Amino acid sequence: MLPSFFLKTLFISFIIQILFFIYAALFKTDKVTDLSYGLTFIIIALFSLLTNKTYFSYQILSVAMILIWGLRLSTYLFIRILKTKKDKRFDGIREDFFKFAKFWFFQAIAVWIISLPSSYINSLNIDIQLNTLMFLGLIVWLVGIITETTADIQKFKFKNDPKNKDKWIQSGVWKYSRHPNYFGEMLCWWGIFIFTIPLQNGASHLTIIGPIFITYILLFVTGVPTL
Repeated sequence: MLPSFFLKTLFISFIIQILFFIYAALFKTDKVTDLSYGLTFIIIALFSLLTNKTYFSYQILSVAMILIWGLRLSTYLFIRILKTKKDKRFDGIREDFFKFAKFWFFQAIAVWIISLPSSYINSLNIDIQLNTLMFLGLIVWLVGIITETTADIQKFKFKNDPKNKDKWIQSGVWKYSRHPNYFGEMLCWWGIFIFTIPLQNGASHLTIIGPIFITYILLFVTGVPTL
């Protein structure tokens, strides 16, 4: 049952990315790239909740965390790309069909892996009371979403001030960390995993690959290195 459930969420991730990729490739645009990222998390979370039809409090909370995170990020990145018109990360890539397709393939896999902890608990039919560890996970997630949101707002305002052209922000939360937005992002997903720990059993502990994966990606692949 569980493997087939994960296969369904993987299928959904690929279908969404393929549809957005077709649009992005046809129009050589970056406007839907980050939008599709956040929306895919939301759709997978809602699918996993609605398919199981159990609606336990911990499942609703886990989906709520992803909805808040996904809607905030998707809205912010969509507004940003409408203003900047293009994402410099894709210069030399969006024009190459296969290179561009490789990025979307990777994004589909990434979303699926990062979603594993929440997808797992949404597939359960076990009702438990919220406990200390779950509240700790909620707190870690909350610190993460506040940090990421604050960092994005401060940087957006900074970048839109003409006098700061080609400068790197070093005020607000950015004076404490060079990448506070990525720090907040990692905290969000570690918080969600911590929230799921009381429900983990046996092989399901392997879903820790989700927060490990996003941490690795941000620190060593598409996050810090590109900046």
